Amino acid sequence: MNASDTDTRAAGSPAHLRIVVGVDGSEPSLRAVEWAADEAVLRGATLRLVYASLWERYEGAALTGELGKPSEEVMAEDIVETAERRARGRRPDLGVTSEILPEEAEYALIRESRSALLMVLGCRGRSGVTEALLGSVSVTVAGHAHCPLIVLRCGNDNQVRPGPAGRIVLGVGEKPADSAAVRFAAEEASLRGAVLEAVRAWRRPLHEPRVHPLIVGQPAHLQEAEAAELAEEALATVPEGLRVRCRTIEGFARDALPAVSRDADLLVVGARRRQGHFGLQLGRVAHKVLHHAPCPVAVVPEPA
Repeated sequence: MNASDTDTRAAGSPAHLRIVVGVDGSEPSLRAVEWAADEAVLRGATLRLVYASLWERYEGAALTGELGKPSEEVMAEDIVETAERRARGRRPDLGVTSEILPEEAEYALIRESRSALLMVLGCRGRSGVTEALLGSVSVTVAGHAHCPLIVLRCGNDNQVRPGPAGRIVLGVGEKPADSAAVRFAAEEASLRGAVLEAVRAWRRPLHEPRVHPLIVGQPAHLQEAEAAELAEEALATVPEGLRVRCRTIEGFARDALPAVSRDADLLVVGARRRQGHFGLQLGRVAHKVLHHAPCPVAVVPEPA
């Protein structure tokens, strides 16, 4: 199926200035389109809408007739046209292109991430049991994307809010100095005029040594101090003039970050990519926050 260049300005844009959105016709994916359109305007980028599916191969023509649907190609065209209208309704002057790809969505989106500035996905639950969890496409792409990926869960709104009230939360990892996640979070905060809050979780030792009563609790104090140092280290290289603050919180990072991001505009975490490793490369923290954070989550690939 051929690409549809819906805007000549967008068609000539460099690939690295494109924000890619995976669309599937669902309302969550259309909300992701609106969110990505706002982000594209902030960054001076264009928007690329991608629909990828082998639905007809798996479901067959019989189900197509049963549902009263047209052919896969016509349905796909309708999906991208609807997404284009949503993007243009949100940002009339935004350059938009779209493409229909007859392949598995996960593979298509991971390949698209190689030449994208940023990728945005919505997600939806498939039953009452799984409505709070991500679909397999979002999880797989998050584990393998080559560019930063932002995932909007069902409860997230579709507003990108520039302004002094904004807050970008950065989950600080073990090696924060000049990390890709730090750079991305600082850029987002700068674009939005928001506060950048670096958060590092810490845990007290399971078995504190039996020592003199005057120094009981010192190991826990040292753990918290180390966490504060890592948070400050993360902010050491951000641009001057950016409003920043550090925060430490006791507990597992995978639980602490969703809790502190309850009113945040975006939560940013890193995902380390291991050379030659073909399994899921998310890590416990990124995996947990993708499923449970109350705000949009950006997963930023970090080289091993």
